[in-house]
Amino acid sequence: MSDIPSGVPRPLAVVRAMIDALDRDLLQIMARRMALVAEVAAFKRQHGIRIRDAQREADVLRDRHERALELGLPAGEIESIFRVLLRSSRDHQAALRAEIPIDESPRTVAIIGGHGKIGRLLARLFGDLGHRLLLVDTDTTLRGAEAAAAADVTVISVPIDRTEAVIREVGPHVREDALLMDVTSLKEAPVRAMLEATRGSVVGTHPMFGPSVHTLQGQRVVLCRARGEAWADWVAHTLTARGLVITETSPAQHDRAMAVVQVLTHFQTQVLGLTLARLGIPLTETMPFTSPAYLLELYVAARHFAQDPGLYGPIEMRNPRTGDVTTAFGGAVQELAAVIGEGDQAAFTRLFEEVRAFFGDFTAEALIQSSFLIDRIVERS
Repeated sequence: MSDIPSGVPRPLAVVRAMIDALDRDLLQIMARRMALVAEVAAFKRQHGIRIRDAQREADVLRDRHERALELGLPAGEIESIFRVLLRSSRDHQAALRAEIPIDESPRTVAIIGGHGKIGRLLARLFGDLGHRLLLVDTDTTLRGAEAAAAADVTVISVPIDRTEAVIREVGPHVREDALLMDVTSLKEAPVRAMLEATRGSVVGTHPMFGPSVHTLQGQRVVLCRARGEAWADWVAHTLTARGLVITETSPAQHDRAMAVVQVLTHFQTQVLGLTLARLGIPLTETMPFTSPAYLLELYVAARHFAQDPGLYGPIEMRNPRTGDVTTAFGGAVQELAAVIGEGDQAAFTRLFEEVRAFFGDFTAEALIQSSFLIDRIVERS
């Protein structure tokens, strides 16, 4: 029988200790849940079942949402927690090779640039799926030509300005029954170089994410088939089995899209950062007044400038359509600056509506997704 009179709050230290104990119980439950996920992965692998079951996930989310409401819990936040759990479960199943047939033989994969950030991520990806690895870099005794001759798959993962030279160096050593592929941010020139350098199969890929991602689940990879359908199918299957989403296209279409997805995005971020740096207003002075949207912009910009300029420079300078993008950007800046400078609200509204019409129905999704991101930023601030 408790010594605390009815209605008297427990001491704060006691309540906190109880919360800590419950949190540890939650972690134990999650560990047990993940052990069951491993059993699911084994069953799926045995019976050739895909990892993701959209209907099952929808049923789980709906059930947990309803139960949260019954318990008086914030249903939206509980649903978010279970979305993360489901994603983690998929990632665990992928690492356990749930989509790799039991009778599929492992390959020998040589990664040229294997000690770089993307190279290490690729090593983890192929290693998780049971393939043998040959890692080549500037600090290894194993050289690219030797690794390419021994490998079933040779992956070029070096800086853009070195890619074509490395392809010409190792390509002739790739066997005719083997595969040469790259992970460069541009595709036309590297794919052309690979086709010229080897008689083996050729596939161009571009991971649309950086090496610091927390999970591969749902991350996108562009795939360009160039020579050898069987190997291209193997690459697509391998990447999908690890939870990645494949977009297949031609090298020319890829580079055209990257002029917007990468060049325009990076360029506008760099203009924002350069403007902030030169305005003379310290960042700390604006922070007490920041809105979540402004903070999100700052995070994106600061994240960008925390990276290696040697990565972003070639992406922008080597894309054949960069000039079109920067010219269009400059024209838009001048036009909008003139409208604002003249105080022409009618012209401002026309420009606003022109862009709104361009986005169309995407605005509805943008409002939902950006609100979710803003809520997460507010939670962590």
